Amino acid sequence: MHDPGPGPTLAPRVFAWGGAAAFAVSLAYFLYTYIVTFSETASPSNAPWRAVAMDVGLFGLFAAHHSAFARTRLRHWVAGLVSPDLERSVFVWVASLLLFAVCVLWVPLPGVAWEMTGAWRWIMGVPLLIGIWLTLRSAGIIDVWELAGIRQLSTADYRLPTPGRSQVPMPRGATEFKTSGPYGLVRHPIYLGWILVVFSVPTMTMTRLVFAVVSCLYLVVAIPFEERTIIATAGDGYRDYMRRVRSRLVPGVW
Repeated sequence: MHDPGPGPTLAPRVFAWGGAAAFAVSLAYFLYTYIVTFSETASPSNAPWRAVAMDVGLFGLFAAHHSAFARTRLRHWVAGLVSPDLERSVFVWVASLLLFAVCVLWVPLPGVAWEMTGAWRWIMGVPLLIGIWLTLRSAGIIDVWELAGIRQLSTADYRLPTPGRSQVPMPRGATEFKTSGPYGLVRHPIYLGWILVVFSVPTMTMTRLVFAVVSCLYLVVAIPFEERTIIATAGDGYRDYMRRVRSRLVPGVW
């Protein structure tokens, strides 16, 4: 029988819970920034294309981090530097800090793409509420504590390192791909919820629009690569899930 050994000491717990707290605060700060700060427009004298280029580059750093951590080789390397149960926490810490940087350093743009008035302002609330529900419901199904890096502290069953290599493998055990709730509708409901949330605003400033377009384009481009990585690690389990849930992001379309 495998002996899990002693539980994590205080330092790993502080690191993991600190990352989870940073994750929560960064999401709250993003919501504040998108709702309040991004509602403001810059002076028309600013060079818009320079601002767009700076914003795209800034989000590119955030996106590059997510894409890099989708690679199994990098995750093994990080797990070897710290420990397998803290690998997710390292990702969470870096992602949270980068999200703070995006919110603080985002360059505002002049102009407004659209502004809804009257009943249309209330109608725009419908996809917004759907997006919020999709995000919260989907995160709850896949375990928000695992997303935040806390659940890994209590998962002690890991494969032994491969002899002669420095990488530390990921947790052992088959991944269950659920089709309950939003995951029976599309394979990436959190991404769909994100798209609905960032576009369902009655007043779309150009600052908001650039962020919404850039972030959603990244999701569309990243999904095939993300799924390729999942197939490489989960194999037939995810292939079966793909057969049961045909749509990646938009039901019946893609």
